[in-house]
Amino acid sequence: MSRLPRIITGALLVALTLNLSGCFTLAATGLAVGTMAAIDRRTIGAQTEDQAIELKASAAVSRRVADAGGVSVTSFNRRVLLTGQVASQAERDAAAEAVRTIDNVASVHNELVVSGRVGLGVTASDTAITAKVKTALLRADGVPANSIKVVTEASVVYLLGLVTPAESQMAGGIASRVGGVTKVVLLFEPLTAEQAATIDGQRNAAKN
Repeated sequence: MSRLPRIITGALLVALTLNLSGCFTLAATGLAVGTMAAIDRRTIGAQTEDQAIELKASAAVSRRVADAGGVSVTSFNRRVLLTGQVASQAERDAAAEAVRTIDNVASVHNELVVSGRVGLGVTASDTAITAKVKTALLRADGVPANSIKVVTEASVVYLLGLVTPAESQMAGGIASRVGGVTKVVLLFEPLTAEQAATIDGQRNAAKN
């Protein structure tokens, strides 16, 4: 992601804030990250490609946007989400166009806003919200939490992943009830119940 220093700073601030009251949240989130590759509904190839797309997209945006430090790039199953702030509509359009030219990008969701960059307080709050949403999803029954990507920007939560309509509705409801969330945007790629069951069965077999 192109805002790595900002994200790291925010994470450190949140870690200090949650140290006494949110140990379970941080531990649960870390556990989810550690097991993601094994039970993510994406193929291993798609996961690897998503990492490559994020790196290529961040570099491409940096060449087209004067202050690319305010832009975050997230790829899930080759579908790219752009969040953050840019200085003009021209830069907003240029960032999306730069990402669309990258090989294997299936679609681009351009959620960039034309405004000044947010401060560290907003970044810390967003990081905390992301951790809370991830934990709430992990605690819920019937939600494939490790197949859902959570991105928060200025208190707006974006959810990406491969889910059924029922799972989408449940995940959206859970995220909307987390403190500090002002809006939830669902960018899920839909699966039928049969497709989800097949993928989950294959993942479980691979683990065993």
